[in-house]
Amino acid sequence: MTKNVFDKTLSEEKATLTIGGKSIELPIYSGSIGPDVIDIRKLYATTGKFTYDPGFTSTASCESSITYIDGDEGTLLYRGYPIDQLAEKSDFMEVAYLLLNGDLPTAEEKTDFSNTITYHTMVHDQMNSLFKGFRRDAHPMAIMVGVVGAMSAFYHDSLDINDPLQRKIASHRMIAKIPTIAAMAYKYSVGQPFVYPRNDMTYAENFLHMTFGVPQCEEYHVSPILANAMDKIFILHADHEQNASTSTVRLAGSSGANPFACIAAGIASLWGPAHGGANEACLNMLEEIGTVDRIPEYIAKAKDKNDPFRLMGFGHRVYKNFDPRAKVLAQSAKEVLDELGVNDPMLDVARELERIALEDPYFIEKKLYPNVDFYSGIILKAMGFPTEMFTVLFALARTTGWISQWGEMIEDPTQKIGRPRQLFTGDKKRDYVEVENR
Repeated sequence: MTKNVFDKTLSEEKATLTIGGKSIELPIYSGSIGPDVIDIRKLYATTGKFTYDPGFTSTASCESSITYIDGDEGTLLYRGYPIDQLAEKSDFMEVAYLLLNGDLPTAEEKTDFSNTITYHTMVHDQMNSLFKGFRRDAHPMAIMVGVVGAMSAFYHDSLDINDPLQRKIASHRMIAKIPTIAAMAYKYSVGQPFVYPRNDMTYAENFLHMTFGVPQCEEYHVSPILANAMDKIFILHADHEQNASTSTVRLAGSSGANPFACIAAGIASLWGPAHGGANEACLNMLEEIGTVDRIPEYIAKAKDKNDPFRLMGFGHRVYKNFDPRAKVLAQSAKEVLDELGVNDPMLDVARELERIALEDPYFIEKKLYPNVDFYSGIILKAMGFPTEMFTVLFALARTTGWISQWGEMIEDPTQKIGRPRQLFTGDKKRDYVEVENR
């Protein structure tokens, strides 16, 4: 893994903080792009005070050269490359190499990397027995957390985080095996036998084959249009800066935990409905609306400030403009629906909601555009994925970003074990009272 050639630069400008009549100067650093940061690392030592920032929404927790987001402009860059260019011209294997290594691969490097991933997609045969320990109706994300964490019990030769070669092997293994594990989680949930990976398929094709193929019954033919849409979903979800799950991976990794445990922690964080469950929530909303004729009723509810109903899949916490990933998937959604000829009232509702959101002044003024979760939910629903698998697919794609961020963190000489502070509001010191006197 490589570090970007750019580094932070110390600004001539300084921030001045005055507390109790005493002023201190705090250094300001500039990155290659984006807001400057005020360095508060010596704040406590100098003043005896902490900052207070619930959710860390105004705090840069690390220095990174992987992904950049400008929410106001609707910009998403992987290693400097706009996401729309990568989605249009690249494929997931090339993007995975880019995130891991910092630059796009040469033709030879791409072939070597793709072969490495392809020929490591098989999981250890004894891992099959792990699945039998789960209830047949276990949520696939519960299975993902358990099985990925258990990988550290099977691949002992890639657990030394201080060895660059072992870190590389672990990273490649994680990217290679996560689609196999995801497909196995699906197969287990529907009571079908596992399908082994094939080396003559692309990353996306192989995943669809392992998910929907049925061994020894009939050959499963992967539609190029569906494989292309799946590949784009993987690209668009591969990384998204220091979000909750990525920060979880980094925080777990800061303790020296092995990479498989760190990724399992990221999957657990992603499982939360406020994070990875957004596209599932979007489909649940479409199901609640039910039919196109009920849309005006729900649009009115969404516009009513006193009504708790919210339209899921519209707007984004980070993007105050159109989600750049949604623009890509909007076209893919049309291609997938045309290819499959799906007749589903829920998808009719989705199409009409999209039309309204792009034309209604209320949505335009508030910039409530359809986001990536809206379109990915439509695509995955049309493909035949149950909603409980949506977050699994998110985890599959995001694993590449997680492992890239983890590797960058390990190589950062300024990285320390994560130790957030707190504003304590509990009881002050009290003396213990014997139970008979309480």
